[in-house]
Amino acid sequence: MGPLAGVKIIEMKGIGPGPYAGMLLADMGAEITVVERSSQANGIGLPSDLDCQSRGKKSIALNLKTEQGVEALLKLVEQSDAIFEGFRPGVAERLGFGPDVCLQRNPKIVYGRITGWGQTGPLAQAAGHDINYISLTGSLAAIGRQDSPVPPLNLVGDYAGGSHFLVMGILAALLEAKNSGLGQVIDTAITDGSASLMSMFYSMDKLGIWGPKRASNMLDGAAHFYDVYETIDGEFVSIGSIEPQFYALLIEKLELDPAAFANQVNAGEWPLLKAKIAAALKTKTQAQWCEIMEGSDVCFAPVLDYREAPKHPHNIARNTYIEIADEVQPAPAPRFSRTVSEVKFSPRKAGADTKTVLTELGYGEAELAELNSLGVLS
Repeated sequence: MGPLAGVKIIEMKGIGPGPYAGMLLADMGAEITVVERSSQANGIGLPSDLDCQSRGKKSIALNLKTEQGVEALLKLVEQSDAIFEGFRPGVAERLGFGPDVCLQRNPKIVYGRITGWGQTGPLAQAAGHDINYISLTGSLAAIGRQDSPVPPLNLVGDYAGGSHFLVMGILAALLEAKNSGLGQVIDTAITDGSASLMSMFYSMDKLGIWGPKRASNMLDGAAHFYDVYETIDGEFVSIGSIEPQFYALLIEKLELDPAAFANQVNAGEWPLLKAKIAAALKTKTQAQWCEIMEGSDVCFAPVLDYREAPKHPHNIARNTYIEIADEVQPAPAPRFSRTVSEVKFSPRKAGADTKTVLTELGYGEAELAELNSLGVLS
């Protein structure tokens, strides 16, 4: 059941990058226990049983504003390999389960922290969202047309700059802990991660082949051979014919004059050449262009929405999407040849596993009844 089978990780329920990071770890076989806020303390984020990011995770509900709730969490920490949370800096410490406390209870615990601005710095305590974090790192300014940046959903910040860097940090720290026997704290800031994602563009800027002006570079929509074009039926196709041989094939399949497109990298000619390609692509439907270009070396694909994508033959052939509890959703990725990742079970309601998990920690029926009467449990 995945390469992380046997690894026990606690996910403190949050929003944004936390639940997605937990899903990735669960898909790879880790035993994820999500600690939700008890019903008496109000919930947070999407309803667990309706969120595909909750798949394969156990769920317990604890009121962490009570001593008994915190103690139950710390007992779980003692038997886990990692824990991660997405609170503002200092919140976990005030509630009684900060890194120092957790490492005291379990010196091997890997403690992941995911925030927008990071644990330190002048903005550390400020509220923010994905769009704000990527604004600070040059990412947002580079995406869009000349007149305005365009928010790239919350993919660049929350998930690429946040979730994936958190998962990478947790896995690296778990590997290191095998040798040292010691855990550590991971400060994952979305600003740090999204800044790292911009690495290539700093190199290209130094080489003089990239500039800060939006929609004026090869990969940001300025080039005629790397952009999105409308078809006659109002749909769109993407073209990414960067290499000369792919570019030549594009011109051939569009039945355009190769001589007119000879100066591929001359940015001064890009607007005129783009107009010619746009006119050519608007003579046929998206489906017709798929018949002509899809599967060739043009570097072509139809632009599909999230409902259309699962129906594409390539995605069907690779089982890129799966259906769980009547909900179509992306399958686990990446793919492993031997320790195959699987979704262990569908999303569960908040607190569905509270009794089972606490019983495994040694709580008896009388103790559970007392905790419930005190408002510690769901």
